[in-house]
Amino acid sequence: MFETSSDVLNLVLSVCIVALTFFLCWGIYYFVVAVQKWYRITKKIETGVDDVEQIISTVKEKLHGSAAYLLTLGDVAKKVFDFVQEKRSEAKARPKTAKANTKKKK
Repeated sequence: MFETSSDVLNLVLSVCIVALTFFLCWGIYYFVVAVQKWYRITKKIETGVDDVEQIISTVKEKLHGSAAYLLTLGDVAKKVFDFVQEKRSEAKARPKTAKANTKKKK
């Protein structure tokens, strides 16, 4: 089967080439799988960013349309706050009721 040392060398070289080819194919396969995963991840991120941009543009449109109402709502809120403050100050300024006087008599 092996008559000379070159026959053994050729056999060893062919086995090494087969092993190298196998490991290169294996490495390329895992590289391609990793690239596919990165592609899927970037697509999901891109889709999420597009959704967020769409939501932001919708909110901007809604706020732009309701900007005229914000000033009115602010004025109403200020008047309500002033009314509540006024009622509180009136309640503090009133003399104590008869209930407090009955406690003193006992």
